[in-house]
Amino acid sequence: MTTDFTREALTLARQGEGRVSPNPAVGAVVVSGGQIIGRGFHTWAGVKHAEVLALEQAGEAARGATMYVTLEPCAHQGRTGACVQAILAAGVARVVVITEDPNPLVAGQGLAALRAAGVEVELDGTHAEEACVLNLAFFHFMRTGLPLVTLKSALTLDGKIAAPEDNSGWITSERARAHVQTVRHAHDAILTGINTVISDDCLLTDRSGRERARPLLRIILDSLLRLPLDSQMVRSAQRDVMAVCTSVAPQWRRDALEKAGVEVLVADGPGGRPDLRLVAQELAARKYLSLMIEAGSKVNWAALESGVIDRILFYFAPKILGGMQSLPVAGGIGRKRRVDAIRFRNTRLQMIPPDEFLVEAWLEKD
Repeated sequence: MTTDFTREALTLARQGEGRVSPNPAVGAVVVSGGQIIGRGFHTWAGVKHAEVLALEQAGEAARGATMYVTLEPCAHQGRTGACVQAILAAGVARVVVITEDPNPLVAGQGLAALRAAGVEVELDGTHAEEACVLNLAFFHFMRTGLPLVTLKSALTLDGKIAAPEDNSGWITSERARAHVQTVRHAHDAILTGINTVISDDCLLTDRSGRERARPLLRIILDSLLRLPLDSQMVRSAQRDVMAVCTSVAPQWRRDALEKAGVEVLVADGPGGRPDLRLVAQELAARKYLSLMIEAGSKVNWAALESGVIDRILFYFAPKILGGMQSLPVAGGIGRKRRVDAIRFRNTRLQMIPPDEFLVEAWLEKD
């Protein structure tokens, strides 16, 4: 029965996906007499944490009850009061937690405070992997101080992302592209290169139709600020577009873009190009916990070579373009020896019926 209640808490937590950043997605249920008497999940707009919402729904019946929660209750004052104090005030007798909170402000302190007050505490890791995956970016940010950076690409079986001439149409199916939108929704920011913007006149918006905690930040790597003022990206800018350039970009272009509502960030890097590591650090300072890169061959290689990438999501279509002129997923100078290849681990395969598949893998880092 415990598993059923923890699973229900996880189901509730998933309702916060894309709606909680920079907080984690959390779900909680209060159980008395084998029945759920209170449910709650956190959203940034809703302010109150999952535990508080579940307790409010349970009311006086929470006294002596058991709470099941996906993440360790907080013991510190943030936008709201500490959840530990709310649990104690409600008289909850037992708390079952799926995962501990990696946030240094919590990190075991919530569980310790509950135990010290006489509440029975159980750490049930049965669904710990699911809970961690749900809050992958949050856990990564708390452990590294940097956003989780994902390189996404759609490619043929021979690793091509574009043909040398006519590139109309899509490599992958509508079903695969719909899956990409769910992934995009879960991210705080998305990045592409200026050549992609100029050739595709893309918007790079979250088209999932689901509520977000804040707008998806759209970032363009644009060394010389060639971003057209009449592009869809600029015309749709509502303080959610950032152009990343170098110090050699003309001041008049910067002024024009800023007047049009585009933020300009100067991030000089090697080779006269913007430094992706500086971009990641800037996002971290603003508490953007996740960045998705959807770009062309050159930017993909620059991201891989810089080491800023944490994982890849490659959507494969059952097609082959062949030829020496079709663009590979990662261009640039590449590695000259097989022994120097960029390596990945924890590779997972997910089928996208009927014939496509998604490969997820994590970059090996020192």
